Amino acid sequence: MDSTTRGFGQEGSVPLPPGFDPSARTPLDRATAIAALGRADDLMEQSEPEPALALYSRAAGMPDRDVSAAGHYGMGNALYRLDRESEARQAWERATTFDETPVAYRAWRQVAAARVREGDLRGALDAYRECEKRAPREDRAEIASRLGWLNKETGNTGAATRYFARSRGDAPPPFMTYLIIAVTIVASWTALSDNTSSLGGQLELDKLAIAHGELYRLLTVTLVHGSLIHLALNMYALWFAGQLVERMYGSALLLAFYLICALGGSVASYVLGESVPSVGASGAIFGLFGVVLVATRFHHAVLDQQSRMIASQVGILIVLNLVIGFSGALNIDNYGHVGGLLAGLWLALVIVPAQVPTLASLWQGPRGGGSRARAIAVRVLGVGALLAVLGAGVAVGTSRWQADPVYRFFYGSAGSAVERSEAVIVPAQSSVALTIR
Repeated sequence: MDSTTRGFGQEGSVPLPPGFDPSARTPLDRATAIAALGRADDLMEQSEPEPALALYSRAAGMPDRDVSAAGHYGMGNALYRLDRESEARQAWERATTFDETPVAYRAWRQVAAARVREGDLRGALDAYRECEKRAPREDRAEIASRLGWLNKETGNTGAATRYFARSRGDAPPPFMTYLIIAVTIVASWTALSDNTSSLGGQLELDKLAIAHGELYRLLTVTLVHGSLIHLALNMYALWFAGQLVERMYGSALLLAFYLICALGGSVASYVLGESVPSVGASGAIFGLFGVVLVATRFHHAVLDQQSRMIASQVGILIVLNLVIGFSGALNIDNYGHVGGLLAGLWLALVIVPAQVPTLASLWQGPRGGGSRARAIAVRVLGVGALLAVLGAGVAVGTSRWQADPVYRFFYGSAGSAVERSEAVIVPAQSSVALTIR
């Protein structure tokens, strides 16, 4: 039976006080209101929706949002059994307005089904999307299938295909990974084809130029590479790590992680590195490796066999590449690598994968609104703290380079730059080490 008290942390039914009058309007304490819900559930199981409706209505007037939501949800169930469908839908909709409660997911399912029966397919789509956000793992395939059929009926065949694939457990293609690779290849190829090296010089990680205000270089460094081999190795590494991060976190977070990790690598190089300009996407890619490492080893993301095989190699790759980098065998911007890696580790630590289940999510029951709010607060504060550290790093690096005699020579008293040769682009942030096995 669909119990309205499920999720209240209470085992067994609690009897109502002697002489309890469901028609009275005196305030109830929480324990009595939950007892009323339990008694109403019993009546529903005995096919007595009329007296159950009175008890549910009494609980629905409580100031406690979990209890009130459960009361409205139970009212909807009772009204539906009494063939009062329009009123039932309104009661279920009212239950969804209390945000995250123990009955939120079930209430949205009832609203969606009611809208389908009424022929409101677009309204049903909206309701099932809300279900998808809250669905337990065992129901996700079913919800995805229903969204697939509704999208097909409303003419959105592309969305229908994606939802049907999701219902079968098929992983969507890593669109954002491919997009980042494509943009990087076009930009790097164009820069390498430019005999004057002007484009590369405008995008590389030039510390003196950054100190002079060209902060965009902290991110555009990912778009230029020192050679075709450097580009090919970096893009292979990005494909290797990016698709797995996108599988676990989704396209939007992959892009956010990539940019923040790129910023982390650039800031570390800006604060601690040498004056030689750097090029390459290795800082961002090392960050994605860090995300994979924490998501799989700390959060224990549940992955398919192919993804597990990829993830199992990440720790070895990180150690191997750092050893090669610090050995001095190649001209590598080690600070950029370490900065990107640390940013990725931190991001994955504060943000749990949401696109795949984790070991913890398989053992935890539905979360209440307070837990969800706390989780969001942790993410916001964690990311905010990282961005604050990066901002402070930019300030420290700027102070460092503006005190450099070379900076004062180029930018000092006149406030305008002297022409500088930027014909040589040193692949200091090379990812050659990333792909050595």
